[in-house]
Amino acid sequence: MPRSATARLGLVVSLALSAAAGLAPAAMADPVLSPGLLPALRQDLGLTQHQAVVRVRQEADASRLVPAAESAAGESLGGSWFDPGRGKLVVAVTDPVKAAAVRATGAEAVPVTHSARALDRAKTTLDQLATAKQAPAEVASWHVDPRGNTVVVNVVEGADSPALRGFLDRARAAGPVTVHRQGVRTPRTYAAGVVGGDPYYTGNVRCSIGFSVHGGFVTAGHCAGTGAQVNGWDRSWMGTFAGSSFPGNDYAFVRTGGGWWTVPVVLGWGTVPDALVRGSWVAPVGTSVCRSGSTTRWHCGQVLSHNETINYAQGAVHQMTGTSVCAEGGDSGGSFITGDQAQGVTSGGYGDCRGGGRTWFQPINEILSTYGLALHTA
Repeated sequence: MPRSATARLGLVVSLALSAAAGLAPAAMADPVLSPGLLPALRQDLGLTQHQAVVRVRQEADASRLVPAAESAAGESLGGSWFDPGRGKLVVAVTDPVKAAAVRATGAEAVPVTHSARALDRAKTTLDQLATAKQAPAEVASWHVDPRGNTVVVNVVEGADSPALRGFLDRARAAGPVTVHRQGVRTPRTYAAGVVGGDPYYTGNVRCSIGFSVHGGFVTAGHCAGTGAQVNGWDRSWMGTFAGSSFPGNDYAFVRTGGGWWTVPVVLGWGTVPDALVRGSWVAPVGTSVCRSGSTTRWHCGQVLSHNETINYAQGAVHQMTGTSVCAEGGDSGGSFITGDQAQGVTSGGYGDCRGGGRTWFQPINEILSTYGLALHTA
């Protein structure tokens, strides 16, 4: 690797470690208080310093509680999410008898009509329609909303056609469905043309590195196909796409070489200090989340949905996580992180970082499982 690239990676590690070393002992003992998270939450979510500190700790507790709380709900599980108002994990149950068992784990319990299994069945029906090419372009996405106890179908605002009406009729026949239109636009992937000084290039396309794994890094599948050559931010050879999937999925594994090595760091781009990566706990709906990308750099928002299907022009992509974080062309493949926990890689969305929008990411744990990878952690 050229000296300039070596120096830059050394600086990334140095910044991350020195930022962590500057934390107070109490913060160092709490892994969710990674460098740069609190300033970003104050800026993007309008929280005070105290509110941000409390929230990241509550979110970490909620994330760790999910397996036990959902297990306690059993067959009556209607879904779960983090409630910022309560500062706790909330679990929906169809059987009131299970509420006590859920509360015993430390979570809140609320009654609902439909089980998570019933909602998932309805969503699966819509996925099958997409696979059969029966989801019109006016349908942006669909996902199970545990808070509303429904399947939300996002339809491009103002759209109306016989194909759309037919799709919505079939959707409503599948189960409890709510149609959302306000502010919805057609989603697109976030790859972009060549712009100097950014993380990696494949031909005339620029994308962003997601997370370091042992042997390389993960990113978005729509950036390039298996076998594509990758050049780094300085245009030196970086590696090869060892695996890639899009549509259906939107993930890829790049095996690195040429002297490049991996570090457990997410760039803050000077907006915030770089963040260390220590794991990949799944953040519940309602949790704050931040994104790092090579175009718009560092922005934060909230997790809005899990297991959402996105209806891109190239084909549907499944099991995505929806967020309120903005992104733009070139941010594709970049990191989504909550605290010090990796969440996923940027896929696409709509809007921009001037007027806002929605962005989806492919969850990291699915990528690791698919390719048999191990996340590089601090």
